[in-house]
Order: sequence, then structure tokens, then C-alpha cells
Amino acid sequence: MTAPDAGRGIGTGTGTTGAYGDGTFGDSSFRILHVSTGNVCRSPITERLTRHALADRLGDPLWGGLIVESAGTWGHEGAPMEANAEAVLADFGADASGFTGRELLDEHVIRADLVLTATRDHRAQVISMGHSAGLRTFTLKEFTRLVRAIDPATLPPLDDGMVERARALVRAAAALRGWLLAPTAEADEVYDPYGAPLPFFRSVGEEINQALDPVVTALTGVPART
Repeated sequence: MTAPDAGRGIGTGTGTTGAYGDGTFGDSSFRILHVSTGNVCRSPITERLTRHALADRLGDPLWGGLIVESAGTWGHEGAPMEANAEAVLADFGADASGFTGRELLDEHVIRADLVLTATRDHRAQVISMGHSAGLRTFTLKEFTRLVRAIDPATLPPLDDGMVERARALVRAAAALRGWLLAPTAEADEVYDPYGAPLPFFRSVGEEINQALDPVVTALTGVPART
């Protein structure tokens, strides 16, 4: 397995070291993989908004062993992020620099501790790749719904480390999945803004940001700043 591509991990890792430039991987890290179709719109927005939210709560340099990446089921390998996606990130003050698209590979799924997809179809595609991905793959909105139902007091304290807390959160969400169903099939979807005007991109960006907020709060134990 290879280290994450440059600019993929949280912090200043260069692709030959860990997320914090210290070679930290394996049991000491927790990888979040965001998946959409082309890896130029939804998953880049979600990846960079996740990083931005973590930085807002934890400060800089970041800590805790979290690594945030993205890929596409039909990813445009090496492609830049869509200009409207960059504009959405700028609206939130998030960093769009250094991004390049990539196609989803087996190794990405193997290394991921949590896979969050834009749609149910993406989730099915990830699970069909095997690698025991079923219990750690959710649509973003599905995971948000499940996380909202989890009592934070049942998670390991942050003193035990964010990686342990993140792993417990995924286990708890997986256990709830069959009991807490979506009100409609569409409730778990983030629709593709590719080719749409900027206002639609912005509505998708706001939708993603709202879905991420309770997830990042559960991971870090720190609510968003108001």
C-alpha cells in the first residue's frame, strides 16, 4: 500500500509521510474516504469541508490521527476540481488548493476506516468491491442520521484518543442502520451538480455542510463555532 497522495491528508503530509508529516498510519490513524462519481464536484467539496470543519474545531496543527481523502467511482484521474466547486469552498472559507481527482481503487477502500458516499448507488459500488466494506460504508446523509441518534456519552472519551472514538462511532452507526431507516429513498442522496449553475452548486455545498456538522461534532466532541 502507498501513502496518501500529496495534499490528501489533514495537515502537511507530502505523500511519503503520514497526515502530520510523521509517518503516522495504520492503527494510529483513522481514514475517512468521501466518494462520488467523477471526484471533481461532490466528493472534493465534502473532503475539503470536512478538513475545514476539523481545523475549525481542533485548531492548527491538527491532531488525532484523522486522514480525509476522496475518490470517484468514475474518477477523472488527475483532473482539477470544478470551478464552481472551488467557488463553493471559498464561500465557506475552505481551502481548495492542491486538489487532483482520482479514480476509486481497491487500495482506497482497503485502507479506509469510514467511507461516506454521495448516493446509495455509490455506496453499493463501494460495497461490491468487497474488502469487508459493508459495515463501514454509508451515504453521507445516512451516516449523519445515524450519528444524530448516538448518545455521545456512550463513545470513548477524547482522552482515549480520537481514533478510538471514531472507530466506536462507526460501530455504533452500523449497529443502528437496520433500525433507523430513511423516511424516503431520496433522503440519503446528495444529487450531482456537475454542469449546473453556481446557485445549484451552492445549495449542494450547504446541504453537504449541514450533513457534516453533526459528524464532525461527534468525532471531535467540539461543536461548531457560532
